[in-house]
Amino acid sequence: MKGPGLFWMLQTAAGLSMAAPMFVVGFEFFRTGRTLSGVGFFALGAVALYFPTYFLNRIGGPRTWIRRRLGRGDSSESDEPTADESDSNGTFFDRFRQ
Repeated sequence: MKGPGLFWMLQTAAGLSMAAPMFVVGFEFFRTGRTLSGVGFFALGAVALYFPTYFLNRIGGPRTWIRRRLGRGDSSESDEPTADESDSNGTFFDRFRQ
């Protein structure tokens, strides 16, 4: 059985370290009757909790980094589309992924 890896645990720790203060502030606002601010801080905390996971999925994980590093000397770079081709054939979000 394969459990969560070290990298996943680091992602979770980074998310919790950013989100925990926001959850505490949100709970305090909610407890004192400032409901809108409390819900806002809870939402902000939820975004901060998942931000490291989103960020690493966006730029790729360690396996992607290793693949890119080992594949630099490959001749497969000539098969990639040029900037003009990728702009015309790709979607709006594809331009930001490159």
